[in-house]
Amino acid sequence: MNVADMYIDGEYLKHNPTWDVEDAPWKADLIFRMMQRHQIEPKTICEIGCGCGEILRQLQLKMPVSVKFTGYEFSPQAYELCTQRSNEWLCFKLKNYCDEPDNSCDLILLIDLIEHLEDYFQFLRDIKGKSQYKILHIPLEMFVLAVLHQQFLLGQKKKVGHLHFFSKDTALQILKDLGYSIIDYSYTAGYSLPRDYGLKDWLLKIPRRFLFPVVPDFTVRIFGGYSLLVLVK
Repeated sequence: MNVADMYIDGEYLKHNPTWDVEDAPWKADLIFRMMQRHQIEPKTICEIGCGCGEILRQLQLKMPVSVKFTGYEFSPQAYELCTQRSNEWLCFKLKNYCDEPDNSCDLILLIDLIEHLEDYFQFLRDIKGKSQYKILHIPLEMFVLAVLHQQFLLGQKKKVGHLHFFSKDTALQILKDLGYSIIDYSYTAGYSLPRDYGLKDWLLKIPRRFLFPVVPDFTVRIFGGYSLLVLVK
């Protein structure tokens, strides 16, 4: 069975019925603040693997009306959700971004994407020349408690299709190895979003909240719950 089938046959939708629409305002705000911090004012933005399209819609609400947004998605279930959000300056395509010859833009968004791709090395090579800037959001799931409790990583593969697991250092090194220039990066606290994962997750919020301001790298490496937002050229 091809691992990509879960996004086409409805298996992913079964485990993730909202397609994480509830997280989109938070993610869009992170992206927007990263752009503001570096005075990036794109005229065209593409998101590859845009899911339900809500991140692009939220960004459109924050940016000038002249900015053109395009979302690429190959899951028919996600694309159906996207079409409910399209407008004159926001369009969606049920296509593989890499299959289109003329799709360059000012900024490419790769939000919680590369961990799903079988060959993310080749993918990142293929899109390197397609835009001046790229913003990635990468879950940091290679942490001590995850390694000790293997069911977590196996569950991430089954429920959300994660094939690869990253730490901050491995994610940044991979980007450097592929020739990307890292402009900025920051941790994002996904654990703080209002979700009920049970008592264990609630207890982990305590050390995350109190240790992170003092020893951020140590906290992320031991307790997890964070992702990495990265701006590259």
